[in-house]
Amino acid sequence: MTSSPGREALLQATIAIVANEGLRALTYRAVAGRAGVSHGLVRHHFGTRDQLIAAALEFAIEDSLRESSMHDDIEDADDFASGLESIASRSTDVQAFQYELLLESRRRPELRPHVERYYETYRDATYERLRRLGVEDEELMQAIWFALDGIVLKQLTLGGGDDIDRVLTRIRRLVREASHPA
Repeated sequence: MTSSPGREALLQATIAIVANEGLRALTYRAVAGRAGVSHGLVRHHFGTRDQLIAAALEFAIEDSLRESSMHDDIEDADDFASGLESIASRSTDVQAFQYELLLESRRRPELRPHVERYYETYRDATYERLRRLGVEDEELMQAIWFALDGIVLKQLTLGGGDDIDRVLTRIRRLVREASHPA
């Protein structure tokens, strides 16, 4: 998605507000104040609050995938895991924003298509990386995807820890074994 610097500043402000204060704090005035522009500019770029939320989620997904190197070429299991360990610590606002929207979609069904796109995008990126390594086991790919999603949520809420390191080590080993069957 191509974005002007002004539009990008509004999206980053949206992400920060929702991540730190929740979706209920998201107003045109709050976004404009954080971005240092008039609130009319927010309405001009996005029209409705829901369009602003949708655009911010798309921006957050792309930013998160870029941060985690999910679009980069990979050669082995270590490359697969690179960037995943610290994604939440590098972009906590982006991750918190996304999880806020995931939870809000339980109360606001109009957010469901955006949440489905969120999961589809991350799942597909994970599966594609695993396929490039020669992993074909769909159940294993799904288990790894769920584990990675849980790891990010734990890092976001409680921080890292030895348990995460152990799980990532196991994921690397599973990927190595599945990509080079004995």
